[in-house]
Amino acid sequence: MKPQMSTHFSNRKPSAIRMAQIKFSERTDDTKPVNTAIGNVSLPLHPSISKRMFNLDENNSPFKDGVVKYTATVGMEEANKAFLNIIASSGFPIENLYSQITNGGSQAMEMVLLGVCGDAGTGTKPLLLIDAAYTNYNAMAARVGRRTVSVSRTLSENGDFSLPSIEEIEAVIKKENPAAMVVIPYDNPTGQFYNQESMNKLAEICVRHNIWMISDEAYRELFYTGETTSSIWGISDKEVPGIEGRRMSIETSSKVWNGCGLRIGALVTDRKDFHDKCVAECTADLCANAIGQYIFAALAEEKHSELKLWYKKQRDYYGVMLQSLTADFKKLIPGIIVSNPAASLYSVIDVRNVTDDKFNAMDFVLFCAQRGKVMIHGEELTLLVAPMAGFYSLPEGASNPGRTQMRIAYVESPERMAQVPGLFASLLEQYKNI
Repeated sequence: MKPQMSTHFSNRKPSAIRMAQIKFSERTDDTKPVNTAIGNVSLPLHPSISKRMFNLDENNSPFKDGVVKYTATVGMEEANKAFLNIIASSGFPIENLYSQITNGGSQAMEMVLLGVCGDAGTGTKPLLLIDAAYTNYNAMAARVGRRTVSVSRTLSENGDFSLPSIEEIEAVIKKENPAAMVVIPYDNPTGQFYNQESMNKLAEICVRHNIWMISDEAYRELFYTGETTSSIWGISDKEVPGIEGRRMSIETSSKVWNGCGLRIGALVTDRKDFHDKCVAECTADLCANAIGQYIFAALAEEKHSELKLWYKKQRDYYGVMLQSLTADFKKLIPGIIVSNPAASLYSVIDVRNVTDDKFNAMDFVLFCAQRGKVMIHGEELTLLVAPMAGFYSLPEGASNPGRTQMRIAYVESPERMAQVPGLFASLLEQYKNI
């Protein structure tokens, strides 16, 4: 006999956003992947970040002598200043905000779960999500012995996701007694945009029920509705009395700044005692990536006018692509449902009207990754997408709308992304015929 793994490890399956990539890596033919399963942005870094990356040996660099030391656990002062400067550039006050550098937004999520969801065992309180929600919240909760509950949105025939009513949210709060509500205002995976009015209404619920409000702002400024930028930092006691002292945002270098592989994020809060304890917890990890911090910290002194130009450039790039591909999907596959592109860099595709009751998105994803291929312009290609079932936190036995839904990330080149609707349509027909 050999020693056993933990139950958690024994039951662990790859994340929905990595499953297709892992399975495709096992193929032995010459098929190339168009990987839209994960938000692995392929655009260049912001120029000031890129400049630091290519000049780590310049005189004012801490790495010029080839020495890479730990930073303070809270992170480099300049790196924290960069995140606060970014928040300020969107027009929000940063006085009395405290920033802790983390290993990407992922570690910030983990700190939220550890910090607000009670003690492991019988003392835990769940994290409230608005489904469909970023799947890694569920994975992180399982890792640290916490759990999630949810209130669900519905994808309508015209591609709009409903916002749950206040009554629906409060019914779940009364039943489940969550510790905090997570809001993703520039939503992953749905592409929905929560304007400031919507954020304020959700904040009122948090105050009324004395729970934390966590805003995952990884995609802040990536919205295409013509409205103004929204944020948890646009809500103060003036707008929602009592909201101050329960606010947190999750920040990252990954999406707006195209620095996915830097693995630099931050947990920002207006609650000093929480911030201090978060730093204490992170001392077990010593510090976040020192080189990544330094590279990203180039934004600390960037002028707000320059940052605003960068935001517009990113919006223009994604906005055109989102609109074009949405139209192409509907043209090529009559009856398909595609979420309307309002924010972030994702679309949810629902094939419930063009497949039978036996269709399962996970099976289709595995088919594409393991066997599917289409010849396009002399290349054999397949498409990697993320099945949506794992983006819902539902009771066991409940019907999961993710069974017919998939998330597509707009992260390949524009030329590759233009091939996605046709590729998807061809692979879906192949799958139906097996």
